[in-house]
Amino acid sequence: MRATCGRVRASFPLLLAALMLLAGCKESPRLAGVASGTVAGGATGNVAVGLAVGIATDAVVRAGIQYVGRTRTHAEQAAIAAAAGDLPVGQWAAWRVEHAIPVGDEHGELRVVRLIDNPLAPCKEVAFSVDKGAGAGLSRSWYATTLCREGGAWGWAEAEPAVERWGYLQ
Repeated sequence: MRATCGRVRASFPLLLAALMLLAGCKESPRLAGVASGTVAGGATGNVAVGLAVGIATDAVVRAGIQYVGRTRTHAEQAAIAAAAGDLPVGQWAAWRVEHAIPVGDEHGELRVVRLIDNPLAPCKEVAFSVDKGAGAGLSRSWYATTLCREGGAWGWAEAEPAVERWGYLQ
């Protein structure tokens, strides 16, 4: 019995990684919870322990995926703000972000549409594209946002209608 449990525990990380790759990010937390709960419940012979481990694993994996998504979104927003910060109204510039894990590196163009002068902070309205592919297979999606200066740097102020792009991760 102990030899079987040892093999299950040793192969569990590989099984978990394979399930996550097959299911994609949306179902990864649930699959990780089911897999870890099943293994824990089977190894201990206690359904309550299996349920607790499964729920905890689901929550941890879900929080991890959301953290990575927020971090990547912030990097994209910071790259757009940095590229648009010194541009005058009507000027174009390219923007690019390269993540530590080179999956989903984004790039595109942006244009400062107007300057919004107010007593709290200078702001700019910016239209930006997100480009996928290259050459004849290039597809470009356009979004708009507002950037404001805080201290010495420009930052993301709002993301309408870019909500479709980043969902709840803003």
